[in-house]
Amino acid sequence: MRIKLAFPLTFKKIAEYTESEFISLNDGIAEYITTDTRELKEGDLFVAIKGETFDGNDYIEKAFENGAVCALCEKAPSELKGASLLICDDTVKALGALAREYLALRSVKKVAVTGSVGKTTTKEFICSVLSEKYRVHKTEGNHNNELGLPYTVLSMPSDTEILITEMGMCARGEIEYLSDIVKPDIAVITVIGSSHLEHLKTRENICAAKMEIVHGMNENGYLIVNGDEPLLRAPIYEKYSPKFLSLTEENSDFRADNIVSFDSYTEFDFVCEEGSYKMKASAIGRHIAQAAAFACAVGFKFGMSAQEINKGLMNYKTEKMRQNIYKIGNITIIDDCYNASPESMRASCDVLAALAKEKGSRSVALLGDMKELGEDTRIMHESVGEYMAKSGLSLLFTYGLIAENYVTGAKRGGMTNDSIFTNPDVASPEKSGEALVKHLNDGDILLIKASRAMAAEKIINYLKEHIN
Repeated sequence: MRIKLAFPLTFKKIAEYTESEFISLNDGIAEYITTDTRELKEGDLFVAIKGETFDGNDYIEKAFENGAVCALCEKAPSELKGASLLICDDTVKALGALAREYLALRSVKKVAVTGSVGKTTTKEFICSVLSEKYRVHKTEGNHNNELGLPYTVLSMPSDTEILITEMGMCARGEIEYLSDIVKPDIAVITVIGSSHLEHLKTRENICAAKMEIVHGMNENGYLIVNGDEPLLRAPIYEKYSPKFLSLTEENSDFRADNIVSFDSYTEFDFVCEEGSYKMKASAIGRHIAQAAAFACAVGFKFGMSAQEINKGLMNYKTEKMRQNIYKIGNITIIDDCYNASPESMRASCDVLAALAKEKGSRSVALLGDMKELGEDTRIMHESVGEYMAKSGLSLLFTYGLIAENYVTGAKRGGMTNDSIFTNPDVASPEKSGEALVKHLNDGDILLIKASRAMAAEKIINYLKEHIN
């Protein structure tokens, strides 16, 4: 990745911020930073990142051959003489330190979003709303980790007024680290789900990991959390004075009420201390109402009017492979291939059922493996299968070995063998594609959802090629 710094930094200042040893006869200025020698251009600062399958420190000479003016690295090549080097113990941590200090120089407000489910959708709604009044910079794609978040900060344009960051994690301590970089003014926690149970073992541990977002929060920081999650209402978190947002609990600071989904939008009443406001969001489902309500709460906190907020909600655009609804031939596709958990599976099922009911169509689902669920993997897959069946699902297709557990639950929920089709072979997505093409009828609504590792979009590509 190659990024442009809004405010160029001298090598000596970077050395100071990253606690690196500066080796050079002369100082210089970094205007661009890159971690890939293939993208590097003359005058760039090269940052040597050590990954699972490569080590950027092995490409330092190549970087200088391509025109780098300096390298932030963990070791100096013995053959390289006279080059400007910044030597540190850990380039990823150094990049984080650089982002933290760089952000401290800027007078921007900071919003941070985390959660097991819905954090990207919520971040995008917040961005869409705040963009109606402010110049906003946000996390792009999956840049929500210890490497991606510093990129987001360092690539922030000079006129940015609000920075919106998404914070993901796999283990304890990771969100704490990201929060210390950003030091958010407003923090949002969407859902405490079941993802990461394989590593963190309990939902209580997952909740504690998500609550790390308050670690770097400013003294007068504002924390908004899911008020429908009992774990977030635990007494241990009262010291952070959280504001609760709920779809069901009246004892909350914010509420999304009277939620109704239509063909292309969701309508709800946003209830807060100031009153009740009719809102519309340009996507469908109860989970959309929740994400939009978080954006409403943030918008009002930033002094926006209800009209500005509502306009932002309607300008929201879904991200690729995240509940995109479109047609292939005469089949309506709900493309939700980006990731999956029991909570998001049920939310997508609700959208499928609502659309099918509204259009009088058959509901069909292709469900792939859900990853990182630990010892409860089988039970959670069965539970989703039963939930799908009881929603009135017409046909169920499973994709992957673990996904076959959906079948047990689906049968428990009333589905029969002749409405269930399995493909355990993830190396052959075309088998699932062939089965779908054979059994789909014009007018059907098809949900395709699986964990990212399943690459279920390959099945969609097959459908695009074989359905007229």
